[in-house]
Amino acid sequence: MNYGVVQFPGSNCDHDALFASALSEGSQSQLLWHKDTSIPKGIDCIIIPGGFSYGDYLRCGAIARFSPIMREVVTFANRGGLVMGICNGFQILTEAGLLPGVLLKNTSLNFVCKDVYLSVVNSATPFTSTLSQQSVIRIPIAHGEGNYYATEETIKELESNNRVVFRYSDSEGRITESSNPNGSINNIAGIINARGNVLGMMPHPERYSDAVLGCKDGHAIFESLELFTSSNSAATVDMATH
Repeated sequence: MNYGVVQFPGSNCDHDALFASALSEGSQSQLLWHKDTSIPKGIDCIIIPGGFSYGDYLRCGAIARFSPIMREVVTFANRGGLVMGICNGFQILTEAGLLPGVLLKNTSLNFVCKDVYLSVVNSATPFTSTLSQQSVIRIPIAHGEGNYYATEETIKELESNNRVVFRYSDSEGRITESSNPNGSINNIAGIINARGNVLGMMPHPERYSDAVLGCKDGHAIFESLELFTSSNSAATVDMATH
């Protein structure tokens, strides 16, 4: 399994993602510079990491969306390549049009940094295949603009086509208002595109990828990607509605 981790000016989770994605035996990971105009051959999955790309001076992800590498990421995704955007990476994917909706300021108007629980509401994706449906994982968040918002029509389409992958929940998997850390519609914490090969999520699985960190729930996402790639070496299939 070969990962490419995009590095923007202001990225601060790129090396975390680099470390986490290379933990499994046989997996390799390399940095991709934001000014690169091509993606190395053999990359199976591109990770758009968290941080504050270009300082978030205009709008989260709005400048990064125009980086030369993002043209290649869009092409890669449109050809069926796996792409995962984490936190600021999720924001960049919405700005690039690879995922619908937008991430607004948290309803508290405060930066929130803490562990949260996620209910896995779609385990039939390349990113969640080693997790059980409705299982609960503990993952950290660290964001000021993680409030997922989309039009009523878009939300209906996401929900009806099983494109919501994670919801904020309590430790028992209950989807409650109090377990929603940022005000996201329907407690949405992560979604996929219609084809199922692009995931955006606000929580940071790379920060809980090794037991030495106190929890390794996030490693299941990387394990899922590796299992999917090893069993589907030809092309990414549509997993969104299965």
